Amino acid sequence: MENKKMRATPAARALAKRLGVDLLSVIGTGYKGRIHRDDVAGFNYEDKTHVSPLAQRIADIHNIDLKGVTGTGFRNKIMKDDVLQLIDDPEIKSRFMLDDFGYQMVSSGHVATKTTPVKQAETTKRETVQDTAKEGESETIQMTQMRKIISKRMSESYFGAPTFIQTWEIDMTELLALRKRLIDPIMEKTGKRVTVTDLISMAVIKTLPKHKYINSSMNKEATEITLHNYVNLGMAVGLDEGLMVPVVKGADKMTLTEFVVAMKDLTDRTLSKKLLPDEQAGSTFTISNLGMYGVDEFTAIINQPNAAILSVASTQQRAVPKDGEIVIRPIMKISLTSDHRIIDGLTAAKFMTDLKAAMEDPLTLFI
Repeated sequence: MENKKMRATPAARALAKRLGVDLLSVIGTGYKGRIHRDDVAGFNYEDKTHVSPLAQRIADIHNIDLKGVTGTGFRNKIMKDDVLQLIDDPEIKSRFMLDDFGYQMVSSGHVATKTTPVKQAETTKRETVQDTAKEGESETIQMTQMRKIISKRMSESYFGAPTFIQTWEIDMTELLALRKRLIDPIMEKTGKRVTVTDLISMAVIKTLPKHKYINSSMNKEATEITLHNYVNLGMAVGLDEGLMVPVVKGADKMTLTEFVVAMKDLTDRTLSKKLLPDEQAGSTFTISNLGMYGVDEFTAIINQPNAAILSVASTQQRAVPKDGEIVIRPIMKISLTSDHRIIDGLTAAKFMTDLKAAMEDPLTLFI
C-alpha cells in the first residue's frame, strides 16, 4: 500500500528509483507537499542534519530539537558534547561524562549508573586497557545516500564486468608547451585558465570517434551493444563525501574554448553541490585524473554503462632513450580499463596508440 504521507508524481518516482534517492528524504514543492521530478533532481545530500548515534540518543531522551544546531564534528556533524551544551542540569550532564565522573550508560534502558569501586590491584590492567581505548576512540557513522549509491554502482561495475588494463607512457613535452602558449589567449577570451586535463580531454574526444567500441555501452541484460556516434565526456570529480561525474554533452562538437568553459562550469557546480542529476547521466566515456595529487599510476573502475575509462596519473621528469641518447622528459602514465565483453586487447591497443600520438603531437587536434 502506498504511504499516504509521501505523495510523488510518476516522473519523480522514476527518477528517484534510477538515482537511488529515498523519496522520504525529499521535500515536495507541489500541492500538499507532492514531490515533483525537479524536487528529486535538486535533492541535496548536504541538507540533512548529521548526528552521531550517541548525540541523537541523548537528544531523544531529553526531547532536544537539533534543528539549526551546528555541530563541532566533521562537516558540522553534531556530537555528544554539542548536545550536552544544550542541557542546563549539571547532574544530567554528569551522567554522560564517563571520562570525568566515572559513569556509564546502560543502552537498553537509557539509565546511567555509577560504577562499583574495586581493589586497586585488580583494576590496574583494566584501567590501562581503558586508557588505550580512549586514545584510539573510534566512531561508527551511517553511510550517506551518496556513498550508498557509489557503493552499489562500483560493486556492480567491479563484479559485473570482466576487465583488463593497459598502461602507456606519454611524453608530455609538446602538450605542456602548447598549453603554455594557449593560457593567455584563452584567458583573455573566456576568463578561464586552460588546464592539462582540458588538452588531454580534447585528445580523447578527437580520438574516440575513430574507435566505436571504446565509445560504446552495453545494456543491463548484456545482449546489446550501443555504438555512440557522439561523445558525452564524463569527468570524475572527487569530493569529501564521495565521487561525482559531471558530463560534458556533445563534447565532440565543441572547440577547445567552448570545452574549457563548459568543463569549468560543471566542475564549479559539482564542487558547490549544485549539479543536477541529469548532468551526471548519459556519458559515453569517462576520464579520472589524479595527476594533480602526485599519483604515479592507478587504474579506475569503469563508470557503467561505459565500455572503458581512462586513468590519468602525474607527470614526472624521467630519463628516457631518444634518438640513441638518454634525455630527461616529462612522462605521464595513462591506463585504460576496458570491459572485455565489448573490447578486446587489440581494440584497446589501437585506441591507446592513436591517443598517445595525439597527445605527443597535439597540434594535430586542431587540423
